[in-house]
Amino acid sequence: MDFKLTEEHEMIRQAARDFAINELKPGVIERDEKQEFPKEQVKKMGELGFMGMMASPEYGGGGMDTVSYVLAMEELSKIDASASVVVSVNNSLVCWGLDTYGTEAQKEKYLSKLTTGEKIGAFCLSEPEAGSDATSQKTTAIDKGDHYILNGTKNWITNGSSAEIYLVIAHTDKQKKHRGINAFIVERGMEGFEVGPKEQKMGIRGSDTHSLTFNDVKVPKENRIGEDGFGFKFAMKTLAGGRIGIAAQALGIAAGAYELAKEYSKIRKAFGTEIKNHQAIAFKLADMHTSIEAARHMVMKAAWDKDNGNNYDLSGAMAKLYASQVAMDVTIEAVQVHGGNGYVKEYHVERMMRDAKITQIYEGTSEIQKIVISRSILAD
Repeated sequence: MDFKLTEEHEMIRQAARDFAINELKPGVIERDEKQEFPKEQVKKMGELGFMGMMASPEYGGGGMDTVSYVLAMEELSKIDASASVVVSVNNSLVCWGLDTYGTEAQKEKYLSKLTTGEKIGAFCLSEPEAGSDATSQKTTAIDKGDHYILNGTKNWITNGSSAEIYLVIAHTDKQKKHRGINAFIVERGMEGFEVGPKEQKMGIRGSDTHSLTFNDVKVPKENRIGEDGFGFKFAMKTLAGGRIGIAAQALGIAAGAYELAKEYSKIRKAFGTEIKNHQAIAFKLADMHTSIEAARHMVMKAAWDKDNGNNYDLSGAMAKLYASQVAMDVTIEAVQVHGGNGYVKEYHVERMMRDAKITQIYEGTSEIQKIVISRSILAD
């Protein structure tokens, strides 16, 4: 097996690394404290092509492979997970969904603005009583001939107040269960569409997470994605790709925390020598490095599966399950390596530890990933 990256891959990784250090790192602590959305940084990421990396070039996308995308996600996430999740949602869930399943008219009208970062997208599936279980949602869209009337509430929506284009999953016929679900493109400003208060979160505080309400929102029939009843399949396929992006984010958080801990161990002294010379610290770093490398291989395998037309439900779920656990374990240990300083904001690792937890929750909790994995391995 050839594990060597192409020259283009290396260039993309370096570009993402440079942007993260030069543009994301300054102010990242302040944005976290103030729960401030990285508006200017996201705009620049759009200009550099990070917001539509995998989308078709004819609609302004980069036409890149999934490996390129996860390389960029890892580097951005090493510095600022709040910014990287904006990239993840826009790429994996919104742009990919529209590029793969949207009509030409939908792509011309919406995708071409999303890929460049001119507008930001949001994916709306979760509800107060229905997280990853799409069949239990209560949001409805009633067919009125040339339009639908949308009613319901969506919760924990990333880019909730910053987005202008929303992909909303809703029941059109509950009697048909999952075959009665559709996906719709909703624009910010449509009458009856309201954005609720920002959630007060433990981590990724720079990312704006909101609840959304739809009160008799009139959605044109041409804004439905795919044939009638296609919404459940659309949501599941989109989320499967989304897991790869979140796995890459988790990997990046872990790798970033490890790099900080390793460098700190070289300058911090205790008992007459740098702490890297104490076996207790050296062994922590060895374990961190090993688990990160294992997670990186799983993330790359999932990306490779997607790029090569293989079924990536299993590899994507395994990558997210493992990488998110690694993110938690490594960030906790990074705080420990820093000692008391690890509890102080200026050293970054306490923020990374808080950010890491969400990677075990969104795009399906760890328990959801185990359901996907177990169903796959027990199917035969």
